[in-house]
Amino acid sequence: MPARSPPFRGIRASTTPGALQEVSANLRVKEVKSSDTERFVVGHNPDAADRDAAVRANLVERIEEMIETSDRLSPTKRAELRGVISTKPGLNRFLRVTPGGLLRVDTARITADVKLDGKYLLRTCDPHLPTEDIALGYKQLLEVERGWRDMKQVLDLRPVYHRLEDRIRAPVVPCWLALLLDRVVETQAGAPDQATTWPRPRDQLPRLHVGIFTRPAGLFRQTTPPSAEVRRLHQGLDIALPPRILDLDTEPSTTP
Repeated sequence: MPARSPPFRGIRASTTPGALQEVSANLRVKEVKSSDTERFVVGHNPDAADRDAAVRANLVERIEEMIETSDRLSPTKRAELRGVISTKPGLNRFLRVTPGGLLRVDTARITADVKLDGKYLLRTCDPHLPTEDIALGYKQLLEVERGWRDMKQVLDLRPVYHRLEDRIRAPVVPCWLALLLDRVVETQAGAPDQATTWPRPRDQLPRLHVGIFTRPAGLFRQTTPPSAEVRRLHQGLDIALPPRILDLDTEPSTTP
């Protein structure tokens, strides 16, 4: 099982030669040779890179506002402001103090941070595992952790007010089956250009309704027109859409 390494541990992953290999829409990988006993794989998520850039821009904007008038402060007041910023790790990592004690934005640190947007480092000692399998294996570990969170939060597994094994198993097994159904839907009905999580099909599928109508010719049940997303989900799950007219009662209705 690949393990996530501390942040790059001196490996300059952003400048090592070789292009990133695209594995999926949100995953690119590249192997970095560092030693004979360990293999390092750089993973890159373009969506996470965009989020990292947006967070950094917000932090830099805030710190610029905080130190904008700091040059006019006394050394004591400036030191107090420096102390306040030091308690905020997100802001403090982009702050630089000049030899004269002035507060400045650390542009060199920002430039170095940009190179790491959306990237993470994986480490393994397996000499034969393909690079993409290392990255996908790590992502599967994240899916396992997400499964436990979904069991406890989305499916309301906890709290369990039982102590006997059979009684504990009774609510756990249905929750496990529900989670299995969630994952089957996510895997088979996933959109090609984006990840699909359970809330999306859960919100889309119930939009297909059945209406009961009464006409002089009789009573009939009719389904609503399916949206493009509902059609895609049914096709991905290999489930036939219900017919437009479900049944028709041709006898005159006495219903007013």
